[in-house]
Formats: sequence, structure tokens, C-alpha cells
Amino acid sequence: MQRISLVNVAHKLIRAKLHPGDIAIDATVGNGHDTVFLVELVSPSGKVYGFDIQQAAIDSTWAKIESCCKADERAPGSALLRSECLTLIQGSHADMAEKIPAQHHGKISTIMFNLGYLPGSDKSIITRTESTLSALAIAIRMLSGHGILTILAYPGHPGGDQESIEVESWCEQLEEEQFSFRICYSTENKVSAPRLYVVNKLL
Repeated sequence: MQRISLVNVAHKLIRAKLHPGDIAIDATVGNGHDTVFLVELVSPSGKVYGFDIQQAAIDSTWAKIESCCKADERAPGSALLRSECLTLIQGSHADMAEKIPAQHHGKISTIMFNLGYLPGSDKSIITRTESTLSALAIAIRMLSGHGILTILAYPGHPGGDQESIEVESWCEQLEEEQFSFRICYSTENKVSAPRLYVVNKLL
């Protein structure tokens, strides 16, 4: 059974909407892959805010940013530009409204969530349904007109099933006049397969 890379799907959709100078949020930085992707798209004049409760995730993300900058020999000074584009916050994504400057509220072009646990780390430390739903409610208020919200969920780990169910229910209750949403699955086995929820703000 062929498996679809949902990360690639999310990146393709976001790449069509996110541009230099825009503002984005990585609500779960993990090992930093999505954060680096967002920084590359908004730099040199945009801004990315990244959240994670684990210091290991923050450290890993900074290391990836620095590595990418060192590898980019075509753009002297890129390390400075990219580091200025990025603010990493060790804390819950449910606190994003308090942590992100008020002047950016309602002007965020892209917000990414990658739920579950930090790969290669303690699997008992996972995103929790309650804080995830709180963060999502804040996220849609932070989005700009025609902004995009992506949520990658994994029902295959303890706690992931319920979180996926609740996220899907939350998406279904969004006002149709203001938002559209769809689901992409990694495989045809939809019961336990990872899934990507894509929410677009229409106004």
C-alpha cells in the first residue's frame, strides 16, 4: 500500500500561500523541520513564531536553522537574516495569544500543527487534546484573511485516537461561511492512518 507524505502535502499547500514578509506560526516545532521550511519562505523580512514545551525541541530547531544557514554559501549574512525571522518559545501553543505581539493578531498567514510526540524523545510527552483544542480556537482568530491552518494528527499512538477524533469534530463545527476544511490520509487504511486536516480561511 502506497503511503503519501502528509508533510509534503502540507508544505505544497502552504508554499502556494506563504511569501517573503508574511508571518507564520509553527505551533509544535518538534525537531524543527516545519520551522525551517516556514523561515525559508518568509525570510528575509517576515516572521515565524515557534512553540514547544520541550527544551530539546527548541535546541534541535535552532541547530537546524544554524546548519541551514552555514550550508547556504550563496547568501552571506543569511544566518543573521534567518535568526531575526525566528522567535522560539518554550511553552504551550495554547498560550500563543499572550506570547505573540498583539499587532500580529489576525495577520498570521500560516499556522502549522504536528501533533503527537517528539520523535526520538520520551513518547509519554505528547500533545494533549484539551490544550490542542484551546490552541486551535486561538489559531483561527489569529489567521489573516485567506490564511491556512494545517493539523497533522496521528491516531496510532496512545492518546492520538481521541485527539484525532476531537480535532476532526472541531473542524466540522467551523462556520462554513468563514472556513473550508478537508482531510488527507497517508494511506487508504483510514482508521489508524495519520491524517492531515487543512483549514482555509475564506474571508
